[in-house]
Amino acid sequence: MSVVVPLLIGVLYVLLSSLLPDRHRRPFNAIMVAGAGAAYLSGGGLGGAEVVFASVMAFVAYRGLTSWRFIGLGWLLHTAWDVVHHLRGEPILPFDHGSSFGCAICDPVIALWCLAGGPSLSTMTGRLRPRRTGAAP
Repeated sequence: MSVVVPLLIGVLYVLLSSLLPDRHRRPFNAIMVAGAGAAYLSGGGLGGAEVVFASVMAFVAYRGLTSWRFIGLGWLLHTAWDVVHHLRGEPILPFDHGSSFGCAICDPVIALWCLAGGPSLSTMTGRLRPRRTGAAP
């Protein structure tokens, strides 16, 4: 259960984000990755490293305004930060000890979608359908 639910959350995030109009989808996701970078600022337990990480993520998110690759990179960086917090710091949700681990499972799902260019739902479902050839079977 500790793996399935975070995977489902990642898939749900991707599905909902893919419904946004193309012109809004990348900026929205850049803002989300910037917010993820600041998630541990008020109690992550790693002191000044939290500020350094948030600064790096702010830069990555800024670059993400024009590049899906940077947004994907941001989610992968956040995955690594989640693992650090799971092992050495405080959880992302103070009331759930395994929340950083769950976040580390969820974030790569989002990263893969971003690295694929943040396609719309209709594009993704079109990619899942078999392509038709001119010849009949």
